[in-house]
Amino acid sequence: MEIKVFHQVMDWNEDVSDEIKKDLSDKKVCMINVMGSPGAGKTSLITEVVNKLSGKYRIGVIEGDIAGQIDAEKMKAMGLPVVQLDTDGACHIEAMSIQHILPEFNLEDLDVLFVENIGNLVCPAEFNIGESFRVAILSIPEGDDKVEKYPLMFSTTDALVLNKYDMMQYFDFDEKRVESNAIDVNPDVSIFKVSSRNGDGMDDFAKWLSAEIDKRIK
Repeated sequence: MEIKVFHQVMDWNEDVSDEIKKDLSDKKVCMINVMGSPGAGKTSLITEVVNKLSGKYRIGVIEGDIAGQIDAEKMKAMGLPVVQLDTDGACHIEAMSIQHILPEFNLEDLDVLFVENIGNLVCPAEFNIGESFRVAILSIPEGDDKVEKYPLMFSTTDALVLNKYDMMQYFDFDEKRVESNAIDVNPDVSIFKVSSRNGDGMDDFAKWLSAEIDKRIK
């Protein structure tokens, strides 16, 4: 008898993801799944975006980490409702974990919920978590071959953010190669070049985010 454990697990996750998506849609909450490697700048990008959007939206954050709560403390210091999700070694967040966490928030008082996924370019892309849309971050120091090496991550994202763009002068990074590869696997992807450190490009990215959020909550 054939045992298809992988497909069973994925189907189960999709069922829960669909439940979450419907629940959040009913409550007019937009959940954004932010993915990228360790050190790509996920936390810094979220904090900069929050600074630009907090006057328009009520924002909460789920911080995913293998261990610790360093990033969650940063969000808490900003006055945001935040819940830490420690995966105890797991390389991704699953929909069931999100479903368990959501009751910790008063969703009636939120418009936007950012999820900072585990630092990884492989596993997080495989698991829908009920998100409204996805943002993948690729930092300049990581190199320009990542879309070719990890196509699933970039084929399933709605936006590709090239972060730490202020460091272009220090690295042999072919942005045209990255853009071409990204469009090959995902023709509809929106690409942004930003620096969370000096703010370059953040206005355009925040404007795009605002438009995508409004589609889900208006």
